[in-house]
Amino acid sequence: MSLTLGDIAIPDSKLAREITELVRDTESPLLFHHSSRVYYWAALAARHRGLRYDAELLYAGAMFHDMGLTAAHSSHDKRFEVDGANAAADFLRSRGIGEREVEKVWTAIALHTTPGIPEFMAPEIALVTAGVEMDVLGIRYHSFAEADREAVVHEHPRTEQFKEDIIQAFYDGIRHKPETTFGNVKADVICDKEPHFYRGNFCSVIRASAWKG
Repeated sequence: MSLTLGDIAIPDSKLAREITELVRDTESPLLFHHSSRVYYWAALAARHRGLRYDAELLYAGAMFHDMGLTAAHSSHDKRFEVDGANAAADFLRSRGIGEREVEKVWTAIALHTTPGIPEFMAPEIALVTAGVEMDVLGIRYHSFAEADREAVVHEHPRTEQFKEDIIQAFYDGIRHKPETTFGNVKADVICDKEPHFYRGNFCSVIRASAWKG
């Protein structure tokens, strides 16, 4: 039986069970538990923000968001976020899910590493990013009750060296296509105009987050 936090739980549906089985069988335990935690953080964030969402769509977005890092779903020329979004879309369409719903999940996954945009979109899109930011970067860490944090991590454990492990997982999933990691071009503009501008480093933010390990 999955973890329940008040009214928050993994949807009890055939679709959700099939998602769980596929992701568990495809991803490493590290990514599976990370994705599972993302769902809970996303749902808890919805409670904090007073947002209503479709639990199945949120679960699909959370669980598929890193599928593009797996060999089974990694292309040679697309960003890993797009690979994961495409995998989710194909899966949902094969189960008869409508295009409007598929588009929400696709967008949630495709934009989950693009801060500053998802938060203004549909709840399912905004919340997947919020869940990822909490689990990887510790964003709004202290807004989550300690009891909830402990319960989620107990159910879906973080590795002892999660920060380094997740960085390695990112690297392993994209190292064969570095050209797809080109960042925001506005950072290049600032660097060109301000020689002493410090370009933010994703790995440094992970290591400095409130999470232990």
